[in-house]
Amino acid sequence: METLNTILNTVRNMNISSVIDILIVAYLIYRAYKLIIETRAELLLRGIVLILLLIPISYIFNLTMVYTIISKTITIGVLTLVIIFQPEIRRILEHLGRSAFSDRRVLRDADILTKVVNEIVEAVDNLSESKTGALIVIEQDTGLGDISETGTKIDAVVSTALLENIFVPNTPLHDGATIIRGDRISSSGCVLPLTTNKDISKSLGTRHRAALGLSEVSDALVLIVSEETGTISLALNGKLVRNYDKERLQKILVKILTSKIEKKITWKEKIESWLSKKDRISS
Repeated sequence: METLNTILNTVRNMNISSVIDILIVAYLIYRAYKLIIETRAELLLRGIVLILLLIPISYIFNLTMVYTIISKTITIGVLTLVIIFQPEIRRILEHLGRSAFSDRRVLRDADILTKVVNEIVEAVDNLSESKTGALIVIEQDTGLGDISETGTKIDAVVSTALLENIFVPNTPLHDGATIIRGDRISSSGCVLPLTTNKDISKSLGTRHRAALGLSEVSDALVLIVSEETGTISLALNGKLVRNYDKERLQKILVKILTSKIEKKITWKEKIESWLSKKDRISS
């Protein structure tokens, strides 16, 4: 009864700030859960929830030793959680940064975007037919400057001929990844981080593992052409989809990239718009 009265008093004393506070916390928990679910961290999270449930149970049933051990463990739990969930925490922070304060590196002109996609798809299709291995990264909101610096600067307009020439076997740049930023090839021969996922197929080579690795830590679109089979694959958000043909690849790239153009205004743009209106009013 006392607990019920406490809850009712809390509800009665709630104001608009309390509601906003609850909604923000609920949203952050929801977004964190969406990013953690279906990863190895989900199992760890279940274990932590189980341990937290044991605290009131051990207290109620007077399990002194269990309660003492769990209570002492909780004191260093925060540091442990940061270490265990480091990859997931990084993903959450990067996701929030992309959605709220996006730098918008992607193309905003639909015609130029379509032309760039057509050039990329044509090159990938030709490389697939000749079974020439390739790794092409299309940068989106997450900046890849550090990755780009590991290769050779190109800074040239995207074209089918140039992309095909970069991946000619036994040339200096064919083994690394090529980074595309907007309508330009930023650099080639770049080194990508390998995936830490140990559950992927053993048949996948270094190119596929590197593509997955980059897609796990950024929102980049990573295209892979297998040197052994000529199979075209696409890595995005830590997932790999294989066996694309030319038409299907063109459609999915246009769909993903044009959605950025139609994407609603970011918080950064809202703040800038509000500040400009305020300046106009004050003047």
